[in-house]
Amino acid sequence: MTLADAFEAERPRLERLAYATLGSVAEAEDVVQDAWLRLQRAGEAPRDLAAWLTTVVSRLALDALGSARARREQYVGEWLPEPLVGAAPDPADRVTLDEEVSFAMLRVLEALSPAERTAFVLHDVFGHSFGEVADAVGRSPQAARQLASRARRHVQAGRPRFSATPGEQREVVAAFAAAVAEGDLDRLVAVLDPDVTLRSDGGPSIPSLREPIQGAPQVAGTMLGFIRLGGAGGVTGHHAQVNGRPGLVMWSRGIRAVVAFAVDEGRVTAIDIVRNPDKLAHVGDVGGELALDLPPRDDDGRP
Repeated sequence: MTLADAFEAERPRLERLAYATLGSVAEAEDVVQDAWLRLQRAGEAPRDLAAWLTTVVSRLALDALGSARARREQYVGEWLPEPLVGAAPDPADRVTLDEEVSFAMLRVLEALSPAERTAFVLHDVFGHSFGEVADAVGRSPQAARQLASRARRHVQAGRPRFSATPGEQREVVAAFAAAVAEGDLDRLVAVLDPDVTLRSDGGPSIPSLREPIQGAPQVAGTMLGFIRLGGAGGVTGHHAQVNGRPGLVMWSRGIRAVVAFAVDEGRVTAIDIVRNPDKLAHVGDVGGELALDLPPRDDDGRP
């Protein structure tokens, strides 16, 4: 096997690792490509190529995360991670695309320091030893253990109490979509947790919420207002897997939106809508057409 072939065999794992650390598909791809360039410059394969690449990608992602934090502080409106949209993940990959790297969990990880996030992703999500974590973050194994422990406490506080299975989430998302499609405010409120939070990321070019909206009546009214503002063509969409969990992809007036849901105890506790086209450039077409076509209304709602 050539060095290039060996690297390509590792690429999917490395990109998942970098994505979990950065919350950005584009930045993860850049980090992995940089690791390939460094491997080429090394001239020969390290004795343990997988371990070497894990350390290099983790260090590069840690550095990138530090500079990304500064940019995100200047971001227009709410910053949300780039979603992964596609078919249900292969069972072998569920550990990296299920609860620990669900869209909701990526938001929780944003509150960690770069070193804490890297330690948590490497050890708790990908199962690397604290010795390997220490190499990646430039600390002692004991310090790496402490980083992961602090991160774990924060993550556990942000986890749903009774996280839904994929099947349960699929049912809740389907009920949400049906209520929205029929414009049924009461049914929509019923599928939402009383303290549900709605966030939207349109970046600098697409109108979106500048601050989160909280509360079932407020979120339900905003969602129905968004559908009615779709105009005569309404809003169309598809059911899709978003970071390995059931979600939606929607179109309104030529603008695409990826909708991620957090579900706890049978109700939606969080809705994250990504409309920034720069964050959706990697999202291809998905199947399962869903009609959301309501009469237009004159009021102004902006998910």
